[in-house]
Amino acid sequence: MGLLDFWKKREKRSAVSGFTAEVMQMREAYISGRSGIAELTATAQSAISHWENGLALADVTGTDLLDRCTLALIGRSLAVRGESAWLITPDRLIPCSDWDLRTNYGRPTAYRLSIPEAGGGTTLTALAAEVLHVRIGADSAAPWFGTSPLRRANLTAGLLNAVEDALRETFELAPIGSQVVPMPENPDVDNTKMGQSFRGQRGRVLLRESVTVSAAGGPAPQSDWNPQSLSPDLQRTAAVETLAAAREAICFAFGVLPAMTYPRTTGPLIREGQRHLAQWWLQPIASLIAEEATEKLGSGVTIDVMSPLQAYDAGGRARALATAVQALTEAKAGGIAAGDIAAALSSSIGIDSPQQ
Repeated sequence: MGLLDFWKKREKRSAVSGFTAEVMQMREAYISGRSGIAELTATAQSAISHWENGLALADVTGTDLLDRCTLALIGRSLAVRGESAWLITPDRLIPCSDWDLRTNYGRPTAYRLSIPEAGGGTTLTALAAEVLHVRIGADSAAPWFGTSPLRRANLTAGLLNAVEDALRETFELAPIGSQVVPMPENPDVDNTKMGQSFRGQRGRVLLRESVTVSAAGGPAPQSDWNPQSLSPDLQRTAAVETLAAAREAICFAFGVLPAMTYPRTTGPLIREGQRHLAQWWLQPIASLIAEEATEKLGSGVTIDVMSPLQAYDAGGRARALATAVQALTEAKAGGIAAGDIAAALSSSIGIDSPQQ
């Protein structure tokens, strides 16, 4: 085969497949989400900030590599992309902007990492034991690939984008605040002059004398000069209600109770919302991070979110403790055996066996 035949064959393969363009589109969708717009809304950014700040306040024991800045970056990456990868070095964790991996029986064995730099990123290869890879929302078909809440709720995010785009175009292009004023039946030249006289007269009372006695079928001035508004009626389209429903759905997808955004929300509801976010969302994610760090760093790592966020019912704990102490006192005074007391407390409120 000659050199010319080789280049012809190579050019034909590149032109027909289009594989590079498909891979670039898939990579762009993987990085920026379904459309890349929902991540820029105030609703999504508020929920992402809850994850970022909540994990930044967590207490870490067992390692010094997971500092608050690292946990904040992990929280934001998990909220936006659904996964986060870090190169493990002896003194710190290095964030990775992009990565590719190889698997064996569904478990990653090697990574090709892209390290961000100010003057341009660098690429290197590392084994799975050298990479801290945290994933949420993984599917059994691809357990090495995490998904963000917005990707899992892409219909809600798309609805929010569509409604916000429609409202933006409405406020940009619709003649909001404009009115049509019937003019007297004069020649076109007079109507043009009269129409120009209304320009720039904002906030003023414009008086014009009508020359038509029975304009619009009625005597003047009852039917004459009756303005008609051109502002679109958004209430009939239910755009406001749809926008509010989409925002609430996105907040709930991130674990933020929609009731926390209500104008008349009270303090107890805010505390319950904080406990819900910390207990059902941030603490399980922190446990996943701790489990991955324990496996890769070689030391037992624990991450506590509940205590730093004070996401617990202090009053309820105090009342439960007082009730338990009172029950123990009365049981001992009544001569009940310690084993029976421990069994009753363990089965009813989950208190461990009391020490004699």
